[in-house]
Amino acid sequence: MNDKQLYAMRHSLAHITAQAVQRLWPGAKFGVGPVIENGFYYDIDLGDTKISEANFKKIEKEMRKIIAADYPFEHSEKPIDQALEWAKETGQPYKTELLNDLKREGTTLASELDAAMMGMALPAGISGATQPRVENIVDVNFYTDGDFTDLCRGPHAESTGKVGAFKLTKVAGAYWRGKENNPQMQRLYGVAFATQEELDEYLEHLEQAKLRDHRKLGKELDLYTMSPLVGAGLPMFTPRGTVIREKLAQYSNQLREAHGFTKVWTPNITKTALYEASGHWAKFGDELFLVTSQETDDKMALKPMNCPHHTQIYASKPRSYRDMPVRFLETTTDYRDEKTGELGGLNRVRSLTQDDSHVFCREDQIEAEIHGLLASVREMYETVGMKLRVRLSYRDDSDGYLGDPELWTAAQQQLKNAVIANNLEYFEEEGEAAFYGPKIDFMATDAIGREHQLATAQLDFVQPERFGLEYTAEDSSKQRPVMIHCALLGSIERFMSVFIEHTAGWFPLWVAPEQVRILTINDTVLDYVAEIEEVLQGTVLMQPIKYNEIRFTRDDRNESLGKKIREATAMKIPVQLIVGPKDQEAREVSVRTQAGEEKVALSKLGDYLKAL
Repeated sequence: MNDKQLYAMRHSLAHITAQAVQRLWPGAKFGVGPVIENGFYYDIDLGDTKISEANFKKIEKEMRKIIAADYPFEHSEKPIDQALEWAKETGQPYKTELLNDLKREGTTLASELDAAMMGMALPAGISGATQPRVENIVDVNFYTDGDFTDLCRGPHAESTGKVGAFKLTKVAGAYWRGKENNPQMQRLYGVAFATQEELDEYLEHLEQAKLRDHRKLGKELDLYTMSPLVGAGLPMFTPRGTVIREKLAQYSNQLREAHGFTKVWTPNITKTALYEASGHWAKFGDELFLVTSQETDDKMALKPMNCPHHTQIYASKPRSYRDMPVRFLETTTDYRDEKTGELGGLNRVRSLTQDDSHVFCREDQIEAEIHGLLASVREMYETVGMKLRVRLSYRDDSDGYLGDPELWTAAQQQLKNAVIANNLEYFEEEGEAAFYGPKIDFMATDAIGREHQLATAQLDFVQPERFGLEYTAEDSSKQRPVMIHCALLGSIERFMSVFIEHTAGWFPLWVAPEQVRILTINDTVLDYVAEIEEVLQGTVLMQPIKYNEIRFTRDDRNESLGKKIREATAMKIPVQLIVGPKDQEAREVSVRTQAGEEKVALSKLGDYLKAL
């Protein structure tokens, strides 16, 4: 089944969902029912009646009756005034509102029910995805199947019997047209695929995702916490979670320092004039936390990004072509006043820590610098076991981009050359560049097949211009450097949310907050445990982080071994050392990992751990 057919099938299921709801609750009022990734939803107003998951089987049963009836989807058209009469007669105020707007604004229905509101653009080649403005609406599209008619742009399957396999998944509140002052509706979601096998595979992924949810595991594994007294979107990391944060940052710094980056430090607050000069104030001013001074009249803000600060370090002294490139790194926390409704776990926070990097280089050095950054990125994601591909985001022919078009063309080719040289899978998209330069978006695939954009490498032709950055060229002329922004992890908080779910909490040994737990069978082996601890204290892992000392604890409580093992396994401790009288006598330990259990001589324990 191709994309067009799958889209039509899912769109048809949105109609069938509304049709089933209307049969069960005849007073239902409907908003819009678009296709989204992997499925569909429909916005429904049932007054005081609330749909819950307990209703799903009843709704699905009615949907299957409609599917079994195999009603054809019949297209018809009505003049706009007749369409308004239909909406009023059928008691559909939300459809009435859309049609009134349509009539007043002179836009097509396809444009009014636009892809942005629906959450997904129509696949290429399907008519109606974008249509020109028209001043006089003549006809409005409708589709009818059986006893249900809906205002719709299409497309649909041939009939209700040709819609593949589906399942309703959740219901959530949603403001009509996304505006808080509008009525709140119930958004009923479903997923749909061409075959039952594909649906079952997807549902299994959903179950895996629930088990791996970083919010659930974050609590169970004691990694981070939230407090209403601290504020929404401001996570606090426990000792265990802080180990993971620091080890990830340490590894990122190590990779970048190997490519010539040096650490800098900048303050957490700054005058807003800095962001006015950089252009960020005009674009992101409403996302800044403002700070008031009791000593001066300076307008201050918590820093939302680090690049303007780094330009000032670059500008603090004269630079020569011999100095180029200049490379700074800073792993630091930034602050953005995100909307409360968009916050969630570690995915979207108000305090985000970036492993930020900025390169100031000559135009002829772009490719080499990108090559070094990509090598670091590739090594990072190979280490964490996530497949990586990149999106090359270029400018299009519109006027929304700043800088010399010839410089853009040369820079885009250098980005592509570097990606190819690093053997990275890539795809290209025009019109996706930032206004200040082309970029590389890193797309990482986790253990259950989900793709995440975690970081970018971006060329910037604008900030060097805005801040008047210069270097003296070989011919003594003053030249403008190119700025490259890059982070290997991106937001460490967001990366951790992905990493926790990718590993399901079974972290690799090098980054695990508690790497080893010693479990005693009884208290006759405590002297021998002390010897084991001496071995662990003298063992230092060198890969992938250098000088990574073993983090271990001892469980010598007067509890059964089975209980100790269950608790250590629940905390996902990667290495459990079981010690009993027989182990002491044989001068060995029982090493328990996810791969199984085996005996290891005490004299070889350090080398064994280094090899894991």
